[in-house]
Amino acid sequence: MKAHQTTIKQSVSCKGIGLHSGVDAELTLRPAPAGHGVVFRRVDVDDADALVPAHFALVASAAYGTTLRNAAGVEVRTVEHLMAALAAAGVDNVLVEIDGIEIPIMDGSSAAFVALIEAAGLQSQAATRHYVRVLRPVEVVDGDKVARLLPHDGFQIDCDIVFEAAAIARQRFVFEVRGEAFKAEVARARTFTQAKDIEALRAHGLALGGSLDNAVVVDGGDVLNPEGLRFADECVRHKALDVLGDLALAGMPLLGRFEGVKMGHAMNNKVLRALFADPSAYDIVPAGTGRGEVVKLPIAAAPM
Repeated sequence: MKAHQTTIKQSVSCKGIGLHSGVDAELTLRPAPAGHGVVFRRVDVDDADALVPAHFALVASAAYGTTLRNAAGVEVRTVEHLMAALAAAGVDNVLVEIDGIEIPIMDGSSAAFVALIEAAGLQSQAATRHYVRVLRPVEVVDGDKVARLLPHDGFQIDCDIVFEAAAIARQRFVFEVRGEAFKAEVARARTFTQAKDIEALRAHGLALGGSLDNAVVVDGGDVLNPEGLRFADECVRHKALDVLGDLALAGMPLLGRFEGVKMGHAMNNKVLRALFADPSAYDIVPAGTGRGEVVKLPIAAAPM
């Protein structure tokens, strides 16, 4: 466990199209003080309404991406790929400025955000880092979809997916979130869809910025991207990436094991809400201690 909170050393920016909105946006990561957390700032709206904290209780939609909405109704969409990169790098405090409604999709993975964070560099801060530790199993079930959190010495993600397309079929991936593992094993895994679903997505105003440049598209047993897959099991690795990004909305790093079957953004959020709804299921421990003393969770209610 990292002993101290961290931020980035300098501001860095990138620009790209939104996967669902189809609109270009510029994103800038800025250093932030200890205790700030990850907070989005919409620079294209009034300052009074501009801040959208990265918090699980502010998830307003989880359909094909995770959307945050503050009390003023201001949204930031598709936050999960950036959140995964920040969580894996151990960035606790950062101001994320964006001049539009949706985080750029870049190449459909977290790789560009990993590179952005590396370019900014990390800065250790004096404040102690705290962790959310899972004390007992918490599970949510929706038909054949399952998401659960279990006690674990570290942070592990176990994903099991099944799709009709033969190019995906059934895949399982287990990932221990530590060190350089995310960059090597998960960060480059791209978002994906089945070709037969694209027309319906666009009819509902989704995937308007999607292309073979920023998503894997499969049609039955075929991968339509000319370059093919980056990993044989790229799709389930991307699901693990999404889980990491969605669970980073806890506001503190987790100590536990996530297990998911046919899960998606909605299930990821539901299991996080279930965890924090049960005070006996978790405690908060400072880095560098054993069991530690239970700390009241300051983010149990959504920030305003």
